[in-house]
Amino acid sequence: MDKLRVNEKEYTILKLLGKGKGGYSYLVKYGTDNYVLKQIHHEPCEYYQFGNKLESEINDYKRLKNLGIIIPEMLEVDSKNERILKEYIDGKTVYEMVLQNVNIDICIEQVKAMCKLLYPANTNIDYFPTNFVLQNKTLYYIDYECNDYIEEWNFENWGIKYWSKTSEFLKYVQEQK
Repeated sequence: MDKLRVNEKEYTILKLLGKGKGGYSYLVKYGTDNYVLKQIHHEPCEYYQFGNKLESEINDYKRLKNLGIIIPEMLEVDSKNERILKEYIDGKTVYEMVLQNVNIDICIEQVKAMCKLLYPANTNIDYFPTNFVLQNKTLYYIDYECNDYIEEWNFENWGIKYWSKTSEFLKYVQEQK
């Protein structure tokens, strides 16, 4: 089984959770505990410009934490290897729930409550449904990415298009096959 180190600890990779614009996220194990290990990558992204990705993750985490957004704890940073160890939030993503026709009213209610904290602070998050996990009736934003507010990219104008089986959502599903 493959392993990755974060500073002095070695974590066993259980599976790849996903690849985002800034990195690969893995479900990893240390002892009996599960974590998410994000490995920053430097692959090009045609629709998004980055500065220092690791620094951005840390700054975005602090920004969201200060706003009261429910996110997984950032447990450790390995600057040398560009890795972040995060709390693992076990549950289904909103994306999975939409695919499985699960009622997500509780999720929509909670993301709108997040927006009430974000918008006055001139902040947007990535509202794509793979970035949200429902655990024990609490919705977590499991990514740390955030940007200055632009109305075009807020939940009501962009995100909501992917929170039900819209044409945009179904097109994305087809592209993943």
